[in-house]
Amino acid sequence: MNAATTPAPQLRVGRLTKAHGLKGAIKLELFTDDPEKRFVPGAVFTLQVPTSSPWHGRTLTLTQLRWFNSHPVGFFDGVDDRTAAEGLAKAILWIDDDSDEDQEDDAWHHHQLIGLDVVRDGVVLGTVARIDHLPAQDLLAVDTASGEVLVPFVRALVPEVDVAGGRIVVTPPAGLFEEVADGADDDADTGTDDGADTDGTDVGSD
Repeated sequence: MNAATTPAPQLRVGRLTKAHGLKGAIKLELFTDDPEKRFVPGAVFTLQVPTSSPWHGRTLTLTQLRWFNSHPVGFFDGVDDRTAAEGLAKAILWIDDDSDEDQEDDAWHHHQLIGLDVVRDGVVLGTVARIDHLPAQDLLAVDTASGEVLVPFVRALVPEVDVAGGRIVVTPPAGLFEEVADGADDDADTGTDDGADTDGTDVGSD
């Protein structure tokens, strides 16, 4: 007998938000920092939609990705008018996770990143609470003892993601984490000297 086939792991790479125009175009929210690679003509996406949707169990093939006012808009095979596009609003797009692409910046599932320690110079600054997706880039929302800090999820600031080791290494610009701590100190009226921590060291850092 044939051994059971294990489904290939997939990555969540985008979400269809709403119809754009009258010819079936759909605005996209991207969950990848490499849309030129993921969203190419012919790319096939698995759809996450309600079971009541006529698209349930089907795939969607991209024919073209365009940018309008810095916002991505997709054109898909079989989606030829606004009515069809509106029927796909809020659908999540998944794509097969190729094993030879596991070094990409976008090659991690959300659940792998949530809860990881955020480390700078060997010191834990906080933990990843969520990932915010913006048109320009993703942001890591980091919970710290003094509040939430948003770190652009780009290689220059996040040079290492060690899922197995339970940590994300960051190299943030001076003041990114300390500004939150300074504001918290002011609100609490702790009496900290105004001139303290001018070298960028503060709560949980260095």
